Amino acid sequence: MVKIAVAGPGQVAREIIDGLLATGKHDIILLSRRDATPADLIKGTAWVKVDFLDRQRLVQALEGVHTVLSFVTVHQDTDNAVQKALIDAAIEAGVKRIAPSEWGVANINHLDWYENKLHVRKYLQEKNKDKKVIEYCLFQPGWFMNYIAGSRKTLKHIQPTGFIFVDHENHRARGPGDLASRVTYTAIRDVVHIVVKAIDYEGEWPEVGGINGHTLSPAEEIKIGEKIRGTPFEVERLDLEDLRAGVVKTSWLPTLNIPGLAEADSVALSRHILCGMMLHLADGTGFGSDEWNRIFPDYKFTTVEEFLSGVFTDV
Repeated sequence: MVKIAVAGPGQVAREIIDGLLATGKHDIILLSRRDATPADLIKGTAWVKVDFLDRQRLVQALEGVHTVLSFVTVHQDTDNAVQKALIDAAIEAGVKRIAPSEWGVANINHLDWYENKLHVRKYLQEKNKDKKVIEYCLFQPGWFMNYIAGSRKTLKHIQPTGFIFVDHENHRARGPGDLASRVTYTAIRDVVHIVVKAIDYEGEWPEVGGINGHTLSPAEEIKIGEKIRGTPFEVERLDLEDLRAGVVKTSWLPTLNIPGLAEADSVALSRHILCGMMLHLADGTGFGSDEWNRIFPDYKFTTVEEFLSGVFTDV
């Protein structure tokens, strides 16, 4: 049993917290800048309101903590102030391990909203440059497989998203070029299980912690979808020159529901995100590594076909 601090307990964090609680082994505290609402309170955990920029109080909150898991929203962390403060306080408090807010693809080429991750990675490297002062791991599962279920909710806490390459629900797909670049998907269920196993792992955490559920191309994914759904998919091939110019010509655009964001701004942001994803795919940077797969070789990951077969059982 160890004490775990979870910073920024949002949707992804909640799935992992549930997995950790299911073991019945760990003492879990949730660090947040705000007061807890009734919906925030999770039986078996303690909510701790902290000012991440108050070094002394943050160090006090981390006393006795073995592992810190960060889920801080990176694009809202101006100058990475929160994550840097969390790292510094963890080192001062004697925390053994920390996982910064990664939980996605390793290569963020064209995904500029994730740019802060690069600075945090460099910050951790600098901290350990002369002497290892804290063990850390960049948990990188690629894209969440659950998102390819479309609007069908497959998780307790994480909401569906329209930012996908293949829309199995509506028998359609889109992408640049020949759709042969490979993408790594990992089911959230598998991410949770690997994190739970990693907490108990007695060896040293790998600094790069790839979790590779299933790596395949959109073209291969389309074939799987057509087999399971029993119908051909309509495929839109997006022009690379258009994408490089920031132009996304698609008949289906995801909708962002951000409070206070005007409709025109929401559409522009949706196009920007989708354009970045398509260029990311075109560059062949969507696949991930498999460090945790090799550490736990007996663990069986969910394939795209297994996942989709379980979701679309009405066909």
